[in-house]
Amino acid sequence: MGLLFIEKSQLIDPFGCVTSGSILMIITSHLRHHITSIYEKDPFSRKLRGYDCDKPRWQAVQSVISKLNCRIGMKGFFNTQLGSDFYSLGCPSSSARIASSKRKTKIFRRKCRPRGWGVAVAVVLVVAAAAEMVMCDGGKSLKWNLQRASHDGVELSQLRDRDRARHGRILQQKPSGVVNFDVEGTYDPFLVGLYFTKVQLGTPPKEFYVQIDTGSDVLWVSCNPCIGCPTSSGLQIELEFFDPSSSSTASLLSCSDQRCASGAQTSESGCSDQNQCGYTFLYGDGSGTSGYYIQDSIYFDTTGGNSLTSNSSSPVIFGCSTSHTGDLTKSDRAVDGIFGFGQQGLSVISQLSSLGVTPNAFSHCLKGGSRGGGILVLGQVVEPNIVYTPLVPLQPHYNVNLQSISIKGLILPIDPTVFETSDTRGTIIDSGTTLAYLAEEAYDPFVTAITQAVSQSVRPILSKGNQCYVITSSVSEIFPPVNLNFAGGASMILKPEDYLLQQSSISDAAVWCMGFQKNDGQGTTILGDIVLKDKIVVYDLTGQRIGWANYDCSLSVNVSATTSASTSTGTEFFNTAQLDNSSSHTNDYELIRNSILALLLQISICRVFTIFMTPRE
Repeated sequence: MGLLFIEKSQLIDPFGCVTSGSILMIITSHLRHHITSIYEKDPFSRKLRGYDCDKPRWQAVQSVISKLNCRIGMKGFFNTQLGSDFYSLGCPSSSARIASSKRKTKIFRRKCRPRGWGVAVAVVLVVAAAAEMVMCDGGKSLKWNLQRASHDGVELSQLRDRDRARHGRILQQKPSGVVNFDVEGTYDPFLVGLYFTKVQLGTPPKEFYVQIDTGSDVLWVSCNPCIGCPTSSGLQIELEFFDPSSSSTASLLSCSDQRCASGAQTSESGCSDQNQCGYTFLYGDGSGTSGYYIQDSIYFDTTGGNSLTSNSSSPVIFGCSTSHTGDLTKSDRAVDGIFGFGQQGLSVISQLSSLGVTPNAFSHCLKGGSRGGGILVLGQVVEPNIVYTPLVPLQPHYNVNLQSISIKGLILPIDPTVFETSDTRGTIIDSGTTLAYLAEEAYDPFVTAITQAVSQSVRPILSKGNQCYVITSSVSEIFPPVNLNFAGGASMILKPEDYLLQQSSISDAAVWCMGFQKNDGQGTTILGDIVLKDKIVVYDLTGQRIGWANYDCSLSVNVSATTSASTSTGTEFFNTAQLDNSSSHTNDYELIRNSILALLLQISICRVFTIFMTPRE
């Protein structure tokens, strides 16, 4: 039994805010759905399972209803909406049930004072009331909401230039030392098509917008003072500067600290004067950032145990950048820093895992479409239908063994050695890449097979060097799915929207172009956001594997794992607590509470609009 979810568009007014009426109706819908699922057994069965109307669980349901009525000034609202459902299941209506006991009368018949507190009070109350309804075992899972700078209106050539510049960095990156290389085009890590989130650092905590990047290892933010750091952003976000002197929990990482040697891009020259463990990131186009490592608190939401706990914290080492050069000094697409999720020792996921805060695994679900968004979770996702393939060992990036590509059951005529991992070949999964790139020898067979499969229904054209198609009907009805076949028997099935991008319209027709690009002169295949979107992607670093499953990223996910500090097995790390269909009936009651949490964690009360980007002139 899954949760009942409703699209965010049904909750939001034209100004991007959640309306009070909509959230009340959605909460009611969630309660009705799950309470009904519990009580829809016959009376004998209910008693066997402990679901009799006289049991404390029913009283807890009534408690939630009463608190909702009183605290948000909607006396009788939930009784009216839900009472008939309970009565039809053989349980008395809420008003009759409350009147049947003096003790209950004392609890539930207190005077309700209508208030115009609006949705915020309703949200807080639902969490508090729901927490009383269930006891669940569990540790902690960490969760961040993601935002996305859209690539609507940006031509493929611009996205390709941005990706190629990035690939010049990640493909030549070494585990340590200073990186210096030549790249094509203009490097700009904050160009459109990237996902970013907010993190809280320091004491008292300050919020920073950081880009999510599985192609790098270190979390770094701009610090005060900073030479060349932008002070404003074209993303319409307020940039912040971290000041170690203003945080009571900040401490410098000295050069003698053994953790300094494990830091990516550590610069020995930074140790000469102040014994600070320094770093330098240099890029071939002349841009770069440098600074020093510090240790301070990072804050996060945790879900587990008996309640939702916000702003839990843990000490982590991160970069404090004091100088930017080149394109990093520009403000049009600036954010506060980069959140690296690589495998090196100073990545946040590695640090939190070593401290026993979270399992050595993380997952992201990047929502497709122009508005983007998604969720980032530290913990092991256990949603059904996830398939896994092994990571290639001893690689600085998330390399996997792609073995073949098939369309309509036919394997394309591509030499398997094209995909083998070596110093110059291999397949990388990278959330910082917007499009997808096939090794040069694989690109032409791929495009040829797609074109032949749709030749009777579309008109192939070349547009600015890109293979495009003019179509007059739904792209999903014309183009075939594509199977990427990996080691271990795992396949990633791509819908047409996962390898095509709509570029324009001509009269009654639409022009769709290949989102897969040829990696000219390169033997590397890179799977970026166009492929990863609308999927749960699981990075299991303990098991050295990557998994995925198609998923609606507006829903919650269930995370279950054991931290390195745990002594027992089977500890549950709830994120937003969706339970899969195989859950036993003993978990049904938990769904009432979990469904409310899922709703609340997916909604921002008056959320910041996702920024839509315009192409650079």
